[in-house]
Amino acid sequence: MTNIFKRLFRIGKAEAHSGLDSLEDPIKMTEQGIREMKEELTKCLEGLAQVKALVIRSRNEVDVETSKGKEYETKALALLQKAEEGSLDPSEAERLATEALKKKEHHVTRQQLAETNRDKYDLSAQKLDRNIQKLKSNISSWENELKTLKARVNVSAAQKKINKHLANIDSTSTIEMLERMRDKVHEQEALAESYAEIADASTSIDEEIDNTLEGDASDSVVSDLERLKSQLKK
Repeated sequence: MTNIFKRLFRIGKAEAHSGLDSLEDPIKMTEQGIREMKEELTKCLEGLAQVKALVIRSRNEVDVETSKGKEYETKALALLQKAEEGSLDPSEAERLATEALKKKEHHVTRQQLAETNRDKYDLSAQKLDRNIQKLKSNISSWENELKTLKARVNVSAAQKKINKHLANIDSTSTIEMLERMRDKVHEQEALAESYAEIADASTSIDEEIDNTLEGDASDSVVSDLERLKSQLKK
């Protein structure tokens, strides 16, 4: 159990010691730490089951040895009663009763040993169970921390992407580009106005030519009229 908590401490300091710019490696280390804790939890649960089995076995041994000790004490008493009743030789009754009491002491000793083992295994089971509960709590806490850490990674990655995009936008070059576009528009507008003036100029010349020609035509008509008048006078 001590080793697993040492690993947790190392994981908690991972980011400070790694010198990394991202949170990806601490996440991987935390995930590895949680996997190790769960493996440790499995081993602890197996150990707890084994210790509890020893507790149960010791309790059963206590019950068995206690029962056998009482049984031999009852037999020793029965032998002595037979001697009192005259149905058994007193010396033989005492010999057999003594042997029964020896058997009783043997089972009492085994009972006491079983009780000692029972108490020892029960204490170990209680301690192991506390450690298991603490380990379960730590696993749950670290899993929640990992969820938070992953969420922070996603948010920071999105913010980094947006900020990087904004950082790549040069406001000076953007203004220069707009100025160039404005100059181009002015150039196009001036060119259009120039073509319009040329078109107007061409139209004015054509009108002058037409007007001049129309004036010549009028003079010709007058000349023809005068000629006709002269002919009439003859």
